[in-house]
Amino acid sequence: MRPMTLVLTAVWSCAAAVALARGAPAAPAAVPAAPATVPAATTAQDASDPTALVQATAQGMLGDLDKNREEYRRDPKKIAALVDKYLKPHFDADTSARVVLGQFWRTATPEQRQRFINAFYHSLLANYGDALAEFTSDRLKIYPTRLEPGATSATVRTDVRRRNGDLVSVNYSLHLTPQGWKAWDVVIDGISYVKSYREDFGAQIESQGLETVIKRLESGEKPGQIAKQTGS
Repeated sequence: MRPMTLVLTAVWSCAAAVALARGAPAAPAAVPAAPATVPAATTAQDASDPTALVQATAQGMLGDLDKNREEYRRDPKKIAALVDKYLKPHFDADTSARVVLGQFWRTATPEQRQRFINAFYHSLLANYGDALAEFTSDRLKIYPTRLEPGATSATVRTDVRRRNGDLVSVNYSLHLTPQGWKAWDVVIDGISYVKSYREDFGAQIESQGLETVIKRLESGEKPGQIAKQTGS
């Protein structure tokens, strides 16, 4: 069964790391972390450097969490606005959804494409976003990325420490767009969320049809449940 971390990766950086700590026994973390007081939004310079982009985005979000953690715990629905502010602008949901749907993207109507993107994103937030309120910056370490001149793709490597002390690699695949670097896939311990969901959703779409899968997402079902269940 797919680990919950893989389900969360669609909302990118911090959200991918959040579930790694969920459900593990409490223990002090030991990953070096950047200061919590960071800019609230990334700059144009950040967008031109994939590592700086991931760093600034993660730090901005975690800084906000540190300052308002009790508020987010009381009202987990506010997590969606936090993700929209920090993560969503730097995640290429269109490219990710196009790869996940594969051959079905070509036959989907423009309306179905947009509904799939929106439903997938909001389903993830609705089902797992509350875990983000418990994530802290000392569990995340980001490594520098070496880029060749003129590169249009990059991988930013990070480690996330679970509460039990185990390290998990969480690597982000980014590509260069007219708006700067954007992430389109996340690879956790060597497993790509895009490739995994392409295989799983593909089987469900084959048996049920794209419209049914979209409606199941829109109804609030978890993507992981849809991927492993066969509709009647």
